[in-house]
Amino acid sequence: MEFKMTDSFIKENFLLQNKTAERLYFDHAKGMPIIDYHNHLAPDVIADNEPFSGINEIWLDGDHYKWRAMRSLRIPEKFITGNEISKKEKFDQWAYTVPFTVGNPLFHWTHLELDRYFGIKTLLQPSTSDAIFEETNMQLSQLKPKHLLNNMKVEMLCTTDDPLDDLSHHQKIASSEEKSPEVLPGFRPDNIFGIQGDRYLDYLSALGELADQEVRDFDSLLVVLKSRINYFHENGCRISDHGLEYTYASEFSNADADTVLKKRLSGSLPSDREAGLFNSCVLYELFVMYHDFGWTQQLHLGALRGNNKKLKRQLGADVGCDSIGDFSQAKNLSKLLGMLNDNNKLTNTIIYNLNPSMNEVFATMSGNFNNDKVEIQWGTAWWFLDQKDGMELQMKTLSNMGLLSKFIGMLTDSRSFLSFPRHEYFRRILCNMLGKDIENGLLPNDLNFFGSMVENICYHNLKEFIKYKK
Repeated sequence: MEFKMTDSFIKENFLLQNKTAERLYFDHAKGMPIIDYHNHLAPDVIADNEPFSGINEIWLDGDHYKWRAMRSLRIPEKFITGNEISKKEKFDQWAYTVPFTVGNPLFHWTHLELDRYFGIKTLLQPSTSDAIFEETNMQLSQLKPKHLLNNMKVEMLCTTDDPLDDLSHHQKIASSEEKSPEVLPGFRPDNIFGIQGDRYLDYLSALGELADQEVRDFDSLLVVLKSRINYFHENGCRISDHGLEYTYASEFSNADADTVLKKRLSGSLPSDREAGLFNSCVLYELFVMYHDFGWTQQLHLGALRGNNKKLKRQLGADVGCDSIGDFSQAKNLSKLLGMLNDNNKLTNTIIYNLNPSMNEVFATMSGNFNNDKVEIQWGTAWWFLDQKDGMELQMKTLSNMGLLSKFIGMLTDSRSFLSFPRHEYFRRILCNMLGKDIENGLLPNDLNFFGSMVENICYHNLKEFIKYKK
């Protein structure tokens, strides 16, 4: 399956369907710096700043979006994640896959990335695989991670880091005299909620060693967590993140959580009810700490992870066998945010939903607790939804039920250093939406007003929302 044409379809007005959209994008959106406030880039790669080994390392290795597409074509796993196959054979299988991805955002992303990073304006398919493989590898031999980030006008990015991380790579980046974006840690304590896991006591022991405090009860656990938050804060962290199926919001008391933790410390596994109580208490106490440190907090809700147990056993987590879950969200989220609000411990919060049937739920939830000191944002279309239709639906719903003008815009949520054209993708879609409404007479034809609005959504709103400067 191949295209007869070889030239890329991505032209200067890609996704921009009228002149007003073009003016909004080229005069206002295109030149704005990027703040990528949630991603999974490896800080050690940025700190070491060595050229990549080739296109496979930066483009195919670890990209579960591509892996899912290749499996859907029944490509043998050895060509996707195997170690016995050459890099060229793996790349050829991806080139074979690309024409089949039409209609999937992978098709747009692939060709945007080839163009924006390498100047390649050729469609990737089997007949062009050899040339593109050679050209990208040749260029990457001269390109370093910081160059790629600087070329995309990345001003700041927040990585995703476990409380156990010593943040030495962030420290190395901060002390380097070489030009690079500001790279700040993001506090992601998901492992603290795995109280029923086999390695949980080992995890608590490791946390305690870092804080020079043995975890022997719930109070000492809070001391350890606060110590790690303080350490992250000293190293520039101003944002936390939680990837949960749903918000923990069981009825709890600290005394009850203490009982559950001591049961686990004694070697017994808590019941599901006890684990829910403990996790609810920990989540609430963490959110109180984030408030006290002046951080922004994020909740990524609704992923059903690790569905293919066999594949997870073979390869681990985040390998392309996660999907959208159908969990109930509104009541628990309202309960947690309401408790924090009642106790004046609610800080700036971003909530993301993975299930698009809950767009209206999250759009309306984000407006419940705003005041002159605290802002709750409904985050950008996430994961399976960060494609053209998903972004448009999210922004239209936000317009109908909130304030699009105050939106904090796009993030990559990616492990790839080649993912930053997704900001361009988002910005073109935003400008096209506004341009269509203006030309259809649904909005005033005031390009100064809407140009400023576009600049705010792309950059200024977020910079004000996340006060990340040390």
